[in-house]
Amino acid sequence: MKFISVLATFAPLAGAFAPAPGFTSTRLSTELDAATIQFIRGLDEQDVPNVKLTRARDGSSGVATFLFSNPNCFDASTTVSGEVTGMFMIDDEGEISTTAVNARFANGKPQDIESTYVMKSPDEWDRFMRFMEKYGEANGLGFNKA
Repeated sequence: MKFISVLATFAPLAGAFAPAPGFTSTRLSTELDAATIQFIRGLDEQDVPNVKLTRARDGSSGVATFLFSNPNCFDASTTVSGEVTGMFMIDDEGEISTTAVNARFANGKPQDIESTYVMKSPDEWDRFMRFMEKYGEANGLGFNKA
């Protein structure tokens, strides 16, 4: 089950994004108002990640950790599209990106991708949450307080 959880280790609030029952994403290309994640520019990631969020008690910083269990950027058919150069979160407001992307391998084959996005200000946190609201809507995720 895919979910996005807010773990408030430094703050008293916690919540989670979880997929709506029976929802399947059929998004094939980036739409103008839709939010998408890309590892290879121009190639939308179809795997919906598990995301853990932490935020400082004073709201001055936060970290989002994404885990993609079966990313399509590892597919043989996508290797001609380019190389993984970062994680790009794209919506109608623009792009948020990070280069903190790590692949895990088992028996020499890629298994999953873990990516970390660090937010260093309340404005960056707010921008990230706006992206996640749009991404959640496009992928059948909803926010639930824990």
